[in-house]
Amino acid sequence: MDKEFNTIDDFDLENKTVLVRIDINSPVDPSTGIILDDTRMKLHAETVKELSNKGAKVVILAHQSRPGKDDFTPLSQHAAEFSKILNIDVKYTDSLFSKNTTQDIQNLKPHEILLLENVRFFAEESLSAPPKEQSESILVKNLTPYIDYFVNDAFAASHRSQISLVGFTVNTPSAAGRVMEEELVTIENALKNVEKPCVFLLGGMKPDDSIDVIENVLKNKTADYILTTGIVANIFLWAKGINIGDINKDFIIDKGYLSMVDKSRELLNEFPDKIVYPKDVAIDKEGKRVDVDINNIPNNPIFDIGVDSIIEYAKIIRNSKTIFANGPAGVFERPEFALGTEDLINAIASSEGFSIIGGGHIAAATVSLGLENKMNHVSSGGGACITLLSGKKLAAVEALKNSPKET
Repeated sequence: MDKEFNTIDDFDLENKTVLVRIDINSPVDPSTGIILDDTRMKLHAETVKELSNKGAKVVILAHQSRPGKDDFTPLSQHAAEFSKILNIDVKYTDSLFSKNTTQDIQNLKPHEILLLENVRFFAEESLSAPPKEQSESILVKNLTPYIDYFVNDAFAASHRSQISLVGFTVNTPSAAGRVMEEELVTIENALKNVEKPCVFLLGGMKPDDSIDVIENVLKNKTADYILTTGIVANIFLWAKGINIGDINKDFIIDKGYLSMVDKSRELLNEFPDKIVYPKDVAIDKEGKRVDVDINNIPNNPIFDIGVDSIIEYAKIIRNSKTIFANGPAGVFERPEFALGTEDLINAIASSEGFSIIGGGHIAAATVSLGLENKMNHVSSGGGACITLLSGKKLAAVEALKNSPKET
C-alpha cells in the first residue's frame, strides 16, 4: 500500500518524549481483579520496547474496559505485568494530567517508560468527535506541552474517534506503531491484491457489520463466495423464506436487526450464486445438539451450523486462494456447539490460501486451538478489521494521515 502516514522510522526519537497509545484491554477475573490474559501486552511490547531502545522517554496511554463494567480497573496491575514482559521497569502514575503526572513525565530519562492511568477514567474519552474538536479537550491541552511525538499503536480501537486516539494528532507530529502498521499493510494489501478464488467466512453476533462487508466485497468483486454462519446465516435463511422458528426470529428482532432481513433479501437477489447459507443447522434441544435440515427447523434456538454445511464450507475454503474470516460459526463457548467454529478454523489452517482471521471471538478461538501460527494474519481488532473490510475509513488512521509531519 502507498505509505500515507508516518511510522516510527520517520522520526529521530533520541531524548524525545513520545506519547504512545496502545490497547492492553485485558480479561480480568471479576472475583479477584487479576489479569487473566496478557496477549495484548505482548503484542504491543515490540512497539514500546523499540521506542525505549531508540532512546525515547516513553509515556503510555491505554484503557481497561469501560464505566459500569466489573473489569473497569486502574492500570497499576498492567504496569507490573508489562514490566515483566518488557523486562524493563514500567513506572505508573494513578492520574492522567495532574501536576504529579506532568512532573513524572518531565522527570523521565531516555529509555524510561511511564504508564498513565486508565484513559477511560476521563469521562470525555467516551465521546466521539472530529480530531480538531478532540484536540481542544483538557487531556490533550494539558499533555501536549510535555510531548514531542504521538504514536498510535491501538489498531483494535482505531475505528473510534475518541480523544486519546485522534486528539493529539492535530498539533503533534504523529506516527503509526508497529502493530498498527502491520495490520494496515497486511489487510489493505490483501484486499488490493486478492488472489482468486476469494472467500469470506462471516458469522458472529454483529450481523449489521458483516452484511456491510458482504455488500462491499460483492459489489467491488473482491469476493467469489460468502459463507454465512451464526446470526448472519439465520438472517439470510429468513430472507430466503426459510422458517427458522419464532424463537430465532424474535432473537433477531429483539437485537434490532430486523432491517437486515430486507437488506439480505436484496443481496440474495443481486448475488444468488455468491452467497452460501447453511443447508442444515444445529439446534439446542433440551440442552443437547441436534442437527436438522433447514426445511425442518423446529422452534428451538439455532446454536451452530450443521455437519453437512461444515463439510460444504470446508471444501470451498480449501479450494480458495484468499480467505477472510470474521465471527464464530455458533455458540462456541459450549463444547457441543463449537464444532462449526473449530472445524472451519481447522479448514482455514490446513488450506494453502492466504488467510486473515478477524479479531475478537474468532481470533480467541484460533489461539485456543493453537492454530494462530498456521494463519497468515490474525488481527488484533475485530471492530477495526471489519470496518476496513466493509470499505470504510478508520477514524484514527485518517487522523494519522492528516497529522503534522514534523515540528
